[in-house]
Amino acid sequence: MTKLPESLTIGQVAERSGVPHTALRFYEERGLIASHRTAGNQRRYARSVLRRLAFIRTAQRVGLSLEEVHAALATLPDGRTPTKADWSRLSQSWQEELDARIDSLHRLRDRLTSCIGCGCLSLRSCFLHNFDDAQAVDGPGAPKLKAATEGGT
Repeated sequence: MTKLPESLTIGQVAERSGVPHTALRFYEERGLIASHRTAGNQRRYARSVLRRLAFIRTAQRVGLSLEEVHAALATLPDGRTPTKADWSRLSQSWQEELDARIDSLHRLRDRLTSCIGCGCLSLRSCFLHNFDDAQAVDGPGAPKLKAATEGGT
C-alpha cells in the first residue's frame, strides 16, 4: 500500500477540491485555511484542508458569507478541521437566519408577481425599486446632504 504524502501542493489541492488557485490564496489571506512554506518558499497544505474547503464551499452554497464562515471556523479549537458534529452544531445556529432569508425571498417573489407588467416603475411606490425607503418623504436628491448645506450656509 502506497503511503499518501502528508502535505499537498497548491495544484494538488486545487485539483482535488475543485477550488481554483486564486481562491485558495484568497481563503488563506482571509484566514479560512492555512499553509506552511517549504525551504523553497512553496505553499504546502495539510490533507485536512480538503475537508475544510468542503465545509467552506458548502456553507457558501447555503448562502453564508465568508465572514460568517470565518466566524464559524473560529469557534473550532486550534483551527482544527470541522467534523460532522461541528457541521451539525453550526448549521443549527444558521437555521433562523436561513429561514428569514427564505421568508424574505418568498415575499419578494409574491410582490414581484403582483408588480410585473404594471409598467409604473414608480420610484416612490414600487416595492422592488423603493424597498423600505425611509427617506422617500423628503423628496428627491440627498435630503441629509441638503439639510447640512442649507443649515450651514
